[in-house]
Amino acid sequence: MARAAIADTGPLVAYFDRGERNHAWAVERMRELEPPLLVCEPVLVEAMHLLADLPKAQDAVLGLLETGALRVALHIDEHVPALRALHRKYRDRPMSLADACVVRMAELFESHAVLTLDSDFSVYRKHGRAPLELINP
Repeated sequence: MARAAIADTGPLVAYFDRGERNHAWAVERMRELEPPLLVCEPVLVEAMHLLADLPKAQDAVLGLLETGALRVALHIDEHVPALRALHRKYRDRPMSLADACVVRMAELFESHAVLTLDSDFSVYRKHGRAPLELINP
C-alpha cells in the first residue's frame, strides 16, 4: 500500500543526485510513495540550490512540479504565526524555515509521513506534543 508523504530537502536532492550517499534509498522510497509528494517553497529553494551543479536535475524538479508529482502544499504567508511559534520553540537546534514548513505541513496533513534524512525531525513535534511519522534511513 502506497504512503502519502511530505518531502524534506535531503531526499529530493538524493533522488536526483546519483553521487549522494542516500541515492538508492531515495529512489526506492519514491517508488513506494503515493503521488503527489507534498513540498513547500523553502524545500524547493534548498533543493535547487544544492542541485546547482546538476542543471538536468534542477529541470527534473521543475518537471515534477509541472506534472503534479510534486505539489506545493503550504504557502508561507498563510501560516506565519504557526511558523514563528515553531521557529521560537526550536531555536536551540536552530530550526530552518524549510524544517518549520515541513512540521507545519505535518500538522495540516495528518495522514502524511515526513520523508527526510534530517535527524532533527525525530525531535520536532506536531501540535507541540505529537511525534512526526517519519520515513528515514
